[in-house]
Amino acid sequence: MTDVTGVPVDVLRTLFHSDQGGHEQVVICQDRATGLKAVIALHSTALGPALGGTRFYPYASEEEAVTDALNLSRGMSYKNAMAGLEHGGGKAVIIGDPELIKSEELLLAYGRFVASLGGRYVTACDVGTFVADMDVVARECRWTTGRSPENGGAGDSSVLTAFGVFQGMRASAQHLWGDPTLRGRKVGVAGVGKVGRHLVEHLLSDGAEVVVTDVREESVRRITDLHPEVGVAADTDALIRTEGLDIYAPCALGGALNDASVPVLTAKIVCGAANNQLAHPGIEKDLADRSVLYAPDYVVNAGGVIQVADELHGFDFDRCKAKAAKIFDTTLAIFARAKADGIPPAAAADRIAEQRMAEARRP
Repeated sequence: MTDVTGVPVDVLRTLFHSDQGGHEQVVICQDRATGLKAVIALHSTALGPALGGTRFYPYASEEEAVTDALNLSRGMSYKNAMAGLEHGGGKAVIIGDPELIKSEELLLAYGRFVASLGGRYVTACDVGTFVADMDVVARECRWTTGRSPENGGAGDSSVLTAFGVFQGMRASAQHLWGDPTLRGRKVGVAGVGKVGRHLVEHLLSDGAEVVVTDVREESVRRITDLHPEVGVAADTDALIRTEGLDIYAPCALGGALNDASVPVLTAKIVCGAANNQLAHPGIEKDLADRSVLYAPDYVVNAGGVIQVADELHGFDFDRCKAKAAKIFDTTLAIFARAKADGIPPAAAADRIAEQRMAEARRP
């Protein structure tokens, strides 16, 4: 069922009436000449211009794309608040298979749509978009980050994203086992693409035993060719059931923690780079009931957004790395708040982020 605009009614209900909504602005973009179909969602600008990446993905339907944009942009509001950035949350999705339809003309058209928002939204890379793509978008839109160093940008943000996840993992180990080292711990990494492969390097350097899986065989092979000691699981289902697994790191797409996966998790800690890991409200309680410590995804994977935000002010890697290192302390503070309030860590992180946004709205 749709309303007079053609937008599915349940999407509008989510936007205007549900706890998952509350967005300030949602823009539907189309450029017939290039085949561009995109959704730009601005959840909040209370702390400053909305900042978040552009996802290029072959969604099964336009409704699914809108829903993803809404969820991802909301998550960016919380992520940016917890990272201490002067930015609200936004996200864009481009509908289609980037391998088939991505072109320079399409990206330029997308850049014009972002520019039309006049700085209310600052874009960057996400799944399906890369530094070279942001260089193209930036030709039409000055509110673009994640560009190449040759074009005044900071380059690939996955390096600091992985570093931040590693800090969150160290904090989780400190909270649960009293020691921030991962030495001797078995860590399963699901997804060893842009971020996951850097995370594996941190884990191995710290002395962890690592097991990986990825839907792309070449991604796994790239890891095992460099590190033959790394174990390989057939798929994510096999990985989460691995005997003796201490930590599970979901680093691919969202929804990894769901009604099917949580009951069979062998790990005592979940800490990964993927966005929106909790498939639905209530999963965080299921994890707590099983005594699984969950490090909120939008807290530990904030290293990348810290980097792209810094690019707007003249990028300095050391400054960014120092900010990303604070994810260790932020994660510990969330665990302490969760214990004090008697709630799961995900709820504690939400409370802290919501408090910061609420305070920013006050006159």
